[in-house]
Amino acid sequence: MTKAEIVAQVARKTGIEKVAVQATMEEFMNVVKEALAENENVYLRGFGSFIVKKRAEKTGRNISKNQSIIIPAHNIPSFKPAKTFINDVKKSVK
Repeated sequence: MTKAEIVAQVARKTGIEKVAVQATMEEFMNVVKEALAENENVYLRGFGSFIVKKRAEKTGRNISKNQSIIIPAHNIPSFKPAKTFINDVKKSVK
């Protein structure tokens, strides 16, 4: 499902114009990205959590040049679904 399809479905179910739904959705995504960029997790009860995971420094290999490189410690965004979310998805498998 694409973002456009989600916008269309939310607009149809709520009766709100697509333009307003899209603007709201874009701003929601911006707020989540900004929070994660500031190392702040976002918790949505019953849906899941957008969290920042910390990756430790490690040694990697550049195969084409046959040399070791140091990959510095860094943060990555992650999503952890809520238990109810997981159970709903598990029930949908037939």
